[in-house]
Amino acid sequence: MSDRPPRLTLRDIAGLAGVSETAASFALNGKPGVSAKTRQRILAVAEEHGWEPHHAAKVLTGAKSQTVGLVIARSARDVGSESFFMRFMTGLQSVLSKRGQSLLLQMVDSVEAEIDTYRRWHLANRVDAVILVDLRVDDPRPDALADLGMPAVIAGGPDPRGRLPAVTIDDREPMRRIIEHLHFTGHESVAYVCGTGEMLHITRRIDAFHGGAREMGLPGHFVMSTDFSASSAARATRLLLSSGDRPTALVYDNEILAVAGLGEIRRLGLAVPADVCVVVWEDTLIASAMEPPLTALGRDAFAFGSDVAGRLMATLDGTAEGMGDTAESVPELIERSSSRCDRVPLARPSSGAAGNGTAAR
Repeated sequence: MSDRPPRLTLRDIAGLAGVSETAASFALNGKPGVSAKTRQRILAVAEEHGWEPHHAAKVLTGAKSQTVGLVIARSARDVGSESFFMRFMTGLQSVLSKRGQSLLLQMVDSVEAEIDTYRRWHLANRVDAVILVDLRVDDPRPDALADLGMPAVIAGGPDPRGRLPAVTIDDREPMRRIIEHLHFTGHESVAYVCGTGEMLHITRRIDAFHGGAREMGLPGHFVMSTDFSASSAARATRLLLSSGDRPTALVYDNEILAVAGLGEIRRLGLAVPADVCVVVWEDTLIASAMEPPLTALGRDAFAFGSDVAGRLMATLDGTAEGMGDTAESVPELIERSSSRCDRVPLARPSSGAAGNGTAAR
């Protein structure tokens, strides 16, 4: 016989909170009709006793699920090893948990599978809203979500067609700061080791990389795309540094690519920063703990997640009218040993030299 205590009912929660079952139901299902003070008392009682509504009953009554969905169409292994997503999801939870919302995470292997997940969730009333990440070029997901009528916010927009609200990221200015830093430490040939060009934020960064290099008058600027895996980063690094016109500085999209790249640099018998300088797009504990410590953009993934969750809650509350997209603040470049070298700094290029750079993809 099980020693597990019996599951509390809605009537039990109402009695413990000293309210009617109707008031308890309104509070627990996120419906209007009770004061904020009463709602807080009921939610506190429910949390204290570990009470959760039966999902099937919620579906039948049409109640809110108090759950936000996040589907990531990437390799689970790669996502698990990239600290950005952990910090991002922790930021999401910092806002969602205060609202009694849960985060439902699903890993899939394609955008098509992601859309199928949204359809299943919608039919089952499994989530109240979703957070869309890794916007693609010609992405079908915003249309699919709009057709389903599922509230959603894009993390890292803007949506090119304006179908869904977003917390936007400016990729151009951070990349300009990286290129400017490398230029004024004496580099004339730089390379960007990035993720897949199918992702819209990667194409924006590539355009900003080439644009910044041309603006600075750098004669060599090269891009190598990867699938975000360590093996592809090592391969890209080896190809770049084994060429006759090898770059003297490498920019990596995340810490996974950067760590793999550093390993390949050392296998080639080169030193950082004496032979090649390294910059990573996202600053993490790994970046600062490497030897040498890596120059990185100080992007706050936790704050970004908090902003995304806040924007989504405003959408669900109906208070987002007229807000438009909100924007992440532009991160500062944190200069560390990996990009400090003895090269003679170059003079700022004249306006006529900005268009003379050559690009190789």
